[in-house]
This record gives sequence, C-alpha cells and structure tokens, in this order.
Amino acid sequence: MTAIDTHRSDAHKAIDAVWRIESARLIAGLARMVRDIGVAEELAHDALVAALEQWPESGVPRNPGAWLMTAAKHRAIDLLRRNKLVERKHGELGYQLEAEQMAAPDFTTSMDDTVSDDLLRLIFTACHPVLSAEARLALTLRLLGGLTTAEIARAFLVSESTIAQRIVRAKRALADAHVPFEVPRGPELAARLSSVLEVIYLIFNEGYSATAGEDWMRPALCEDALRLGRILAELAPSEPEVHGLVALMEIQASRSKARVGPKGQPILLLDQNRALWDQLLIHRGLAALERAGKLGETRGPYALQAAIAARHATALAADQTDWERIAGLYAELSQLAPSPIVELNRAVAIAMARGPAAGLELVDALTSEPALENYHLLPSVRGDFLFKLGRLAEARVEFQRAASLTRNSRERDLLLERARISE
Repeated sequence: MTAIDTHRSDAHKAIDAVWRIESARLIAGLARMVRDIGVAEELAHDALVAALEQWPESGVPRNPGAWLMTAAKHRAIDLLRRNKLVERKHGELGYQLEAEQMAAPDFTTSMDDTVSDDLLRLIFTACHPVLSAEARLALTLRLLGGLTTAEIARAFLVSESTIAQRIVRAKRALADAHVPFEVPRGPELAARLSSVLEVIYLIFNEGYSATAGEDWMRPALCEDALRLGRILAELAPSEPEVHGLVALMEIQASRSKARVGPKGQPILLLDQNRALWDQLLIHRGLAALERAGKLGETRGPYALQAAIAARHATALAADQTDWERIAGLYAELSQLAPSPIVELNRAVAIAMARGPAAGLELVDALTSEPALENYHLLPSVRGDFLFKLGRLAEARVEFQRAASLTRNSRERDLLLERARISE
C-alpha cells in the first residue's frame, strides 16, 4: 500500500468514527430545521459524501462534527430553494447559518445550545407508538445508534432488505401521520416515554442474551443501548424510570466479561467469576438506582428490576445472595407489571431461597400459560428443579424440549449438555 493509499484509508477510518459519534446530533439538528426525519437523514448523508470526497485530500477538520453540520445546512438551504418552500423559513435558515459562521467559525457553542433538545426530540420521534416495535428498533439503531442497515440486519438475523424496508416504511409512517418533531407534554409524555424506554431495553436485551444465532451475547448492542440510556438520562434528568433503566443496564452490563467462556460458551450467573464483574459499571448502576429512588415515591418496573440486579451485584459470592429479598422484589414487580415471565423468575428465586420443590410447585402452575408455550426458559427452569430433586429422566426431557425451542446455538449446546448429564 502506497503512502497515498494509507492516507486515504486513515481518512476513511476517521470519517467512519466521526459519523458514529456525530450522526445522531447531525440528523437531530437537521430534523428540527426541515421537520422531516427522512429528509434530515438524506441531508446528513449528503454531507457525509462530501466529507468522503474532500477529507482524504484536505485532511480531517479540527471540528469534524461542525464541518458536517455546516455542509448539511448549506444543502438544506439549497433544498428549500429548489422546492420553493416558504420564503420566511428560507430567510431564517440563511440568517442562522450566516450568524453561526460570524459568531463561531467552528459552531461548537451554537450547536451545544440546541443539541440536547434536538436529540431528545429525535429519540421521542424515532420511538413514536405509531410505529411497530420492530420499526422503532430499526429506526432508533439507524438514527441514534449510527448503525448501517447491514449491521442492524446482522444483529437481528434478518435480511438487509427487510431492515431497509422497515426503516423506509417507518420514516414514511411518521411523515404520513404528521408526527411533530417535538417532546410531548402532559399525559402524552408518560406514554411516549414508556415507548422510548421499551425500545432501549429491547436493544439491550438482544445484546445481553441474543435470541438467535451463533453468539451468546452481542456486546455492541448493549453498548448502543447504554449510550442511548445515558443520553436520555442527561436529557430527562427528572424522570425516575429513565434512571431505573440506566441502573439496570449498567449493572447487567457489568457481568459481560464473566458471562462468556474462552470458547464463547455461556456461563450462568451462579457459576460466574465475580472478580471479572466490572466494578465501575456496578457503582454507576447503584448511583443511578439511588437517583431513581430519590425522584420517585414508588419504584417503577425498571427500578425494581435494577434493585434485583443490585442484590446480585452486591453479593460477594453466589451463596451470599439474598434470595428471599429478591423473591420479594419479584412479587412487587409482579403486582406492578403482571407477567408470566416475572412469575417464572420469582419461582427461580423461591427455589434458591426455599428449595427446588417450592420452585417446582410455582413453575408447574405456569405450564398452562399460553404466553410461555414456546418459551424455552420454562422447560429449562423446570428441568433444573427436577434435576436438583433427583428426577433425572424427567429433567432430561425438559432440557431436550428447551433445546428444541431456543434459536441460539450456544444456548442449545448448553441445554443439550445438561440433558446428557441427566442421563
């Protein structure tokens, strides 16, 4: 490779890194101006193309994010001219661009003045309930995670064309529904906030325990979800459940290095080397949980789940875990957000606190739940209780059924190994 080729390669790597960092803020700022997420993304990509053309020759500018924003704003003005949009809006944009150029050549100050509000608007717009959960996931990862269509498709094991269609349809649905680019107010805020938190949590969970594929975890998705959660916590500091979700993700993410063995095999919670748990993430999670507690009189679902995770995180060894307290927290969570999956988790805690027979009694009551009919963790948990009770033949059947239901190959191998041990 020649020196010129090396220089171009380094420039392209720098552009890719800058795009990952700046794309969300860039699209958010443009969406505020043009009031259309699809158009904003096109303008941002036009600026990216300009960077790809110019930076290898001119070098990466001192403030690359501001350079991209300036280039995109010029294109926004050109678009307004071509489409003969409202002259007043065109004048405002031209004046804004000229004022920013005169006041601060690198635009840092002027961008920081509005970037927080713009990002918050973008998060709420991308997670609008008018979109399906799948569309919200794809659009959020594209606009706020900076992932390409191919990367999103690979993460969720669907075709690239499927993800591309979801993103196109999502942007069209937002435009057709005339969804305003704003943070909702009053009662609508709570409903929209729950949608935002749900999307971020779904992204994290897919990274923490991949539903399908060859990998037990997808750390990049966990990192994207954590980054989005931290941004939201800064932008909505008075919302307790935002901090509850951040606390939950921080504490769960602290175990990442201990959850996977050297060959990629899963390592379950009770078998993990707790010395590998990331203490910085645990401290951050506990601080976020404390903050959530100070903001709300009662704990919401995410804060309760974070409190459960905190019980594990603060136990120096597996046998020092306060399982009775965890069972009580699951009972509290079940009252607040009833779910057969919560009841399954409570059964595990009860079994750890009072013995496998007590847990099996609760699990047997869940076998008729339609929502758990094809949920692989139900036979997995039941098989574990039966194994501990010495009912090996029954345990083997349950582990085999669980292995047939999971779509994750690493988890399937683990379950089949447990079935073999039960012979």
